[in-house]
Parts: sequence; C-alpha cells; structure tokens
Amino acid sequence: MAQHARRVASSGRRFKAANDLVIETHGLTKVYGEQRSVDGIDLHVRRGRIYGLLGRNGAGKTTTMKVLLGLTSPTAGEAKVFGLSMPSHAAEVLPRVGSLIESPGFYPNLTGTENLRIFARLRGIPGPDAVMRALEVVGLPYRDKKLFSQYSLGMKQRLAIALAIMHDPELLILDEPINGLDPIGIAEVRAFIKRLSTEQGKTIIVSSHILSEIELLADDIGIIDHGHLLEEESLGDLEEKNTRYLRLKVGDTGRAALVLDRHVAAGAYRILRDGEIRVFDTTLAVESLVAELVAEAVGVREVTLYEATLEDYFKRVTGGEGIA
Repeated sequence: MAQHARRVASSGRRFKAANDLVIETHGLTKVYGEQRSVDGIDLHVRRGRIYGLLGRNGAGKTTTMKVLLGLTSPTAGEAKVFGLSMPSHAAEVLPRVGSLIESPGFYPNLTGTENLRIFARLRGIPGPDAVMRALEVVGLPYRDKKLFSQYSLGMKQRLAIALAIMHDPELLILDEPINGLDPIGIAEVRAFIKRLSTEQGKTIIVSSHILSEIELLADDIGIIDHGHLLEEESLGDLEEKNTRYLRLKVGDTGRAALVLDRHVAAGAYRILRDGEIRVFDTTLAVESLVAELVAEAVGVREVTLYEATLEDYFKRVTGGEGIA
C-alpha cells in the first residue's frame, strides 16, 4: 500500500501543476463505527475535466462524494472544493455545485417540467428559462404531458441530472449516473455528460463500477478500493501502462537468454517458470528471432503477442475481480 501512496502523491503534484484544482483532499478519512469507509484519500480534480472515480460497489466512492458535498463530515483529513474546506464553507460552495447522489424525490403525478419548476421556486432560481435549458441539455421535452410516474428509468435519470444542472453550476458531482440504464440510455447519458464538459466547460466528477463506461467518459481516473485511492492518473497515462509483450515458451531458457541478450536491452525481457519468457521489446522481427532461437538449438513451443487491457490492469491493481 505504501507503494500505491507514493504513486498517487506524485500524480497529484503533476495534476496541480497542470491546472487549477477544483477539488483537493488531504488524508481524507471517514470511519463508521469500526469500518473505515474512506481511508487517507488524496484526491485531485482539475478544472474543466471529467474525473472518473472507479471502484467496486462499497469501495468508498459514495462516501467520498458525500464528504465533498458536506452531507457528512470527515473523521480526519480535509476536503477542499474551490479552495474552501467542506463542510465548514458549504454555504459558499454548494450554490456552485450540482449533484446526483441519490434519486431526488420527484412528484409522480406531475410532469418533468412541473417538477423542475417546483424545485426552481424552492431554490430561488428565477424565470422559466432555467428549466427549459436544463431539459434541453438532457434531451427531455419542455412541454411534455407525460407524468413522472410514466417515465422510463433512463428518462428519470435524465430528469435528475437536469435538476442538478438547472442552476448552471461550475462543478457536477454524479454518483453512478448510468446505474440501471439500458445500453441506449447509458450512451445518451454519457453523451450529454461529455457535452457539459466539452461545450460548457464544467468540471465533473463521476463515479462508477463499470470500467468500460469510465474509459469512454473520463479524462482522469482515480481507482478506489476498500477506502484507499490506489491510482490517480490521466486516462492517457493509464493506457500507456497497458503491458504489451511477446510471450515465448521454450525448452531451454538459458540458451534463449543468450540469444535475447544479442537483440534486446538489459531488462527488456523476463524469464518466468515453466520455460516462459516475456519480451517487452515488441519491435523485434519475430520470425528472425524464432529462426535464430531454433538455429541455437532452442526448442520453441509457443510464440504469442500479448496485450493487456485496461480491465486487466485495474483488476491487477485492485487485487482481483469485481469491476465490470
């Protein structure tokens, strides 16, 4: 775990140098009884970016977001939003933040527009334009007669996000916004979250346990597991960590190593058990290498080009299965 902590700290410094931080936490910890739901997290969310908080269900994602929104106080450490500590500065921070943590309590016998108008009055958001713009962003009609009770799950989720953006916040905090949606609904929600970032410049932190969706959506990714932030990198940096190598199964690894020493740099291959060799220099001419191994009386039983996916990497970091 210490190794993970060092890596996260260094990436945090790089994030800070790259751009202003809208969210920053230091040693953020939340304990419920004997359970450490969040344990010493250092989070860095850059302005105008989509930050994907990725982890299994129960990893600590929702608790982290609740602390950021001032819905619960940290047991230790600090959470800053717009440079202000939460929850002590909630009155200054929250008007600049939109959130979706749990499904809002919409009235089932009213339309989406009527529901949003009620929330707009309660929040002191002037004029009907805010409601109309929010519905337009999420692709829901303004003067529809359909009641909320008749909405599909995807429409309900869109309306919840419309409520979150109705006051035109600078920061959006969305907890599992695609949870329970069908593939079409997932694609639609993903598309307008992207537009909120690229077209309106909003900073967005979105949590999910679905790796493939975070990979399509996020600019930066934090991997959280059992309350610990194991990795924090840009998506591009994480993609570079995909391991691509040539896998050889040979009869004599000692003889094979003598051949490889003539072709690849020191440390560019690794000898494993059962005659397996992994060669990380994939620019080699495979046919020529195999021919030379055979010429040196090295029996070659198998040659495979292997490329690990981001899913493989995340499973390795978290120590097992559980991320879709």
